[in-house]
Amino acid sequence: MAPWALLRPGVLVRTGHTVLTWGITLVLFLHDTALRQWEEQGELLMPLTFLLLVLGSLLLYLAVSLMDPGYVNVLPQPQQPLRARHCRECRRCVRRYDHHCPWMENCVGERNHPLFVAYLALQLVVLLWGLYLAWSGLRFFRPWGLWLRSSGLLFATFLLLSLFSLVASLLLASHLYLVASNATTWEFISSHRIAYLRQRPGNPFDRGLTRNLAHFFCGWPSGSWETLWAEDEEGSSQDV
Repeated sequence: MAPWALLRPGVLVRTGHTVLTWGITLVLFLHDTALRQWEEQGELLMPLTFLLLVLGSLLLYLAVSLMDPGYVNVLPQPQQPLRARHCRECRRCVRRYDHHCPWMENCVGERNHPLFVAYLALQLVVLLWGLYLAWSGLRFFRPWGLWLRSSGLLFATFLLLSLFSLVASLLLASHLYLVASNATTWEFISSHRIAYLRQRPGNPFDRGLTRNLAHFFCGWPSGSWETLWAEDEEGSSQDV
């Protein structure tokens, strides 16, 4: 492997995420937080659980960022599949394209979208727990210069976790809404630009909350998007 291959954006982003994850975890253990107090009291269940959750969120992140999001080779076909879109960053066509995630340097599509939602949920749990732990270690006192030297890093970690928690909460809420209605981020934002959505009002892929969730997480009921679209078109014509 050429040396410059190690400097690709994907490698840098994933390395940065991994370093930041374990760096924040180390800060929470080194300061006088609830984690350290549990450890000193011999109560290891909670610290070990927190570490396992951190590790699980990191593994899910790497899985989503490294796996095939649903690339499709459109060369033998006259047109690309329904709900697919060509990603400029990846330079590939992705089935049920949702968006390109710069934090993962990968597309979110048909294959990795369920894992992406699971990652957001687990990451939010870790972030909120970490936020509580950081707050538990903060002791405000004067002079402020002395406090800043002793607790400045932990306070910066608290602010960073607050920001990440807000972002993760908004992302998880928006994706759960989209999953419940069987829509994608791309379709929600650009419905006026997508031909198969301009042809009729509403979402032609929405089959109700239960069936939408079952299809998204379990792949049931199975069937192509073209079939669902045709069924919706047939139902619309019968109503007319």
